[in-house]
Amino acid sequence: MRVVTDDERRARLAVRHALAPAHRVTTPEAATRAMTVLHSTEPATVYLSLWARKEAQDNQADVREIQRALYTERTLVKQLAMRRTLFVFPRDLLPAVWPSASARVATSERAAITKDAGPGWLDRARAEVLTLLAGHPGGLSATEIRRALPRLDLRVTVTRILVHLGATADIVRGENTTGWHNSRPRWTLMRYWLGEVPDPLDPAAGYRELVRRWLHSFGPGTEDDIVWWLGATKSVVRAALAGLEAVPVGLHGGQTGWLLPGDVDEVADPGPWVALLPVLDPTTMGWKGRDFYLGPHRGALFDRSGNAGTTAWADGRVVGCWVQDGDGAVRVRLLEKVSDRAREALDAEADRLTAWLDGFRVPSGWVSPAMRAEAGIG
Repeated sequence: MRVVTDDERRARLAVRHALAPAHRVTTPEAATRAMTVLHSTEPATVYLSLWARKEAQDNQADVREIQRALYTERTLVKQLAMRRTLFVFPRDLLPAVWPSASARVATSERAAITKDAGPGWLDRARAEVLTLLAGHPGGLSATEIRRALPRLDLRVTVTRILVHLGATADIVRGENTTGWHNSRPRWTLMRYWLGEVPDPLDPAAGYRELVRRWLHSFGPGTEDDIVWWLGATKSVVRAALAGLEAVPVGLHGGQTGWLLPGDVDEVADPGPWVALLPVLDPTTMGWKGRDFYLGPHRGALFDRSGNAGTTAWADGRVVGCWVQDGDGAVRVRLLEKVSDRAREALDAEADRLTAWLDGFRVPSGWVSPAMRAEAGIG
C-alpha cells in the first residue's frame, strides 16, 4: 500500500483547491468545481472563498461575475444538503445530491415537523406554498409568503416549511434582494429557476457521485472524513467507495485513506503559497481529521460545534487567522512562528484583500477564539 505523507496531502490541497498561485482559476464555476461545493451558510463566505481561488479583479467586477453565475446564468445553485448545511453546487451536480444528501435532510426535517404539527399537516402546508409560488414566477420573499399564508405560522414557522421544500428541491433560493454579504432571497419553484429540471439519479448513484467528487477535491481522506462531510452512514460511504473501486493508501499515524483509481500518483510540490480564507471555508471544513493542516490550533480556530473562523495559511498549514480593524484593514494574527518570507507574503495577501474589500467590514456570526482575541472582543 502506497503511503501518502502529510506533506503530499498539503501539496494536493494547494493544487486541487486552487490556492497555490499557479493553480488559481479564472471563473466562479471553476473555483466551485475545485472544491466540489462551497459553504453558503454565511453569504459573504461564497464571495471570499471564490476571491481566494480565482484571479481576482476589483470588487465590483468579481461580485458581478459571481452574481452572473448564481442569478443570471444559474450555473451555480444554492441547495440545502450535507449536514443540513446550505451549499453552492455546480448545476450539473444537483441530480446527484437531490436523491441522496438532500433527501436525507428532508427526511429528518419531515420527522421533526410531523412531531410538532401532527401527521398530514406538512403535506397540506407544502401544497399551499407551492400553489402560491406557482403564481409568482419571479419568486416571493419569506416575509411575503408569510403574509400571504399567515395561518401556517400558527403551527410551524413558514421558515421550516421553506427549508423542507428546499431540501426536496421543489423550491430554491432565487434572486437575492440585498447586498452580496447578506441573504434575503426570493423563493421560487425549482422548475422556474432552472427552466428544465434534470431527472435525479437513484440514491446510491447520487452518493457515489458526491463521494467521487469529494475524493478528487479532498482525497486522500479516511472513511470517517467522508462520513462526516457527507452527513451519511458508514454503510453508504463504504458502498460508494466500493462502487468507485477507490484505492486504499496509508496515512500518517497508520490510518487508511482513499483515492480514486486514476489519482494515485504523487502530486508535485506547488512551491510556497499563502492564503486568507473566510469563516466556514470549504478547505478548512473539508475533513473531520484536521491535524495534517491544523496542527495544535483547533481550539483557537474552531468553535465547540466544529465551525471554523477565518484562517491564515502558509504552505498547506493553518498558522493563524485574520480580522479587520475599525477602518476595514485586514490584519493577520499568527498562532505560530513562520518564516520571514511567509510573513511578508501573508501581509501582502492581507493588503490585497483589504484593497478588494475597499473599506467594507465583513459581518460574521462565527467568531473563533483567535479572532475574538485579536479583535479585542470581550
